[in-house]
Amino acid sequence: MSTIHERYNAAEKLKDSGEVEQAKEMLLAIVADAPEHVLSHLTLARIFTGLGEHEQAISHAEQACTLEPTESFNFTLLSVTYQRAYAGTGDHKYIRMAEDAMARSRML
Repeated sequence: MSTIHERYNAAEKLKDSGEVEQAKEMLLAIVADAPEHVLSHLTLARIFTGLGEHEQAISHAEQACTLEPTESFNFTLLSVTYQRAYAGTGDHKYIRMAEDAMARSRML
């Protein structure tokens, strides 16, 4: 059986080659087996954002921040995820959330 790291690398290759749905399914399987795998959550946030599935993207970005609360990059990605959710939905609540996540990133 492949390690989480090997599975993640395979999913990244799929994503990079344009096989986004397959990459998404592989990453979802990884987080089902290893919910603490931050890189999978971050990559899923990017994939779901690209697919316009903003609530799913936010959920994974927030999970990465919960798992690594002192990693500024995760909060930067969360801020970008909220910004794209605003752009995709027009819901103004995401503006404040993006600003809060960026402020947290800068504090770290």
